[in-house]
Amino acid sequence: MSRLRVHNFVVTLDGFATGDDQTLEEPFGTAQDEFLPWFGRARVWRPEFRPGGTTLAPSATESIASAWGAGFGADIMGRRMYHSGPGPWSHEDWRGFWGEEPPFGTPVFVMTHWEQQPLSVGHSTFHFVGGTPAEVLKRAQEAADGKDVRLCGGPSTVAAFLAADLVDYLHVIQIPIVLGHGIRLWDGLDDLHRRYAVESLVLPNGTTHLFFTKNADI
Repeated sequence: MSRLRVHNFVVTLDGFATGDDQTLEEPFGTAQDEFLPWFGRARVWRPEFRPGGTTLAPSATESIASAWGAGFGADIMGRRMYHSGPGPWSHEDWRGFWGEEPPFGTPVFVMTHWEQQPLSVGHSTFHFVGGTPAEVLKRAQEAADGKDVRLCGGPSTVAAFLAADLVDYLHVIQIPIVLGHGIRLWDGLDDLHRRYAVESLVLPNGTTHLFFTKNADI
């Protein structure tokens, strides 16, 4: 059965996954300068490659991070992960934060109240859809054709799917900073530890990896 998985989702010690005042130039807003160096240290997107295309011998960090790209047939993200502004779409030529080669390579379902025609960029096609988390997940699972669905973010979207009990696996990377402002992941999820088996791994690079696997009897 197609599962819904979250990988490499970065939060601070106090649970913030982004800062305030997000813009197209600074998608993490006031946390931009704090977050971006840690994305590199935590190998958030993909394992490191040597010139010529051969991978380095995988470290623990690289092995964990590489799961981000394994076994997915579709993606889901919130509107602010695709475009930081609220309300009707602005910047009609906007094609996402990833340039002409987004890293997904799948149908991507962008949750929004302002639906519009699909947009193909590189090997990814973005579908701008409304609906509840359960309704959007059903569409993504149909597009995934038996493969898993990756839930990308941002924090409000991940929290909504967790609150609806739709997430099968959650991998959080906790970075050792205290932000004190922004958008938190954990608010309203008081019973999460009862619904998931939780494991953790602390690595020398300063990150703590938290792995939440949904309990089989739920």
